[in-house]
Amino acid sequence: MLDEQLTARGIRSARVLAALGRVDRAYFVPDTLRPDAYADRALPIACEQTISQPYIVALMTEALELSGSERVLEIGTGSGYQAAVLAELAAWVVTVERHAELSREAARRLYSLGYQNVSLIVGDGTLGWPELAPYDRIVITAAGPEVPPALWEQLAEGGILVAPLGPPESQDLQQIRKIGGQPLVCSLGGCRFVPLLSAAGASDEPA
Repeated sequence: MLDEQLTARGIRSARVLAALGRVDRAYFVPDTLRPDAYADRALPIACEQTISQPYIVALMTEALELSGSERVLEIGTGSGYQAAVLAELAAWVVTVERHAELSREAARRLYSLGYQNVSLIVGDGTLGWPELAPYDRIVITAAGPEVPPALWEQLAEGGILVAPLGPPESQDLQQIRKIGGQPLVCSLGGCRFVPLLSAAGASDEPA
């Protein structure tokens, strides 16, 4: 997986590749899909959500440019796979999931693997988690038309936010730096994610 799907497609960060090597994706997919755990595609999980393909996880993680000292906010815990990768690379990870079932299962997996630097929150991801803001990095693992204002406010000055932005059919994965309070955008390429939903169940719309 590391050689064929990640390195061959341009992932260069040695820290990211090492983290992906340490986190076993098979542990985060449904038992019936374990034979496909290392396939280069998204796989379905509970609550009509997905676990992203390894390349996308690596690309988003690399774009966060983690050195190890950062506090990271993840929106969309899902299976907990991305959170585990982030926990390998950052000082602390706060991950918000609107589905209590997914959050409970992710917590079970993460804690059973020994991760102690992850806080799992059941809540509305479009609102972030202001109690622990500001965050050095924010990663949004679901798609919306633009960055929810609350998340932008919770990103520290000089921080990086990575998110798939655009219409439901396809999105542009973007790395956005907060410089002087303004966004500096770098496109990472096309992608397709499940929609970012508020706790009420409606697709997030910018304020």
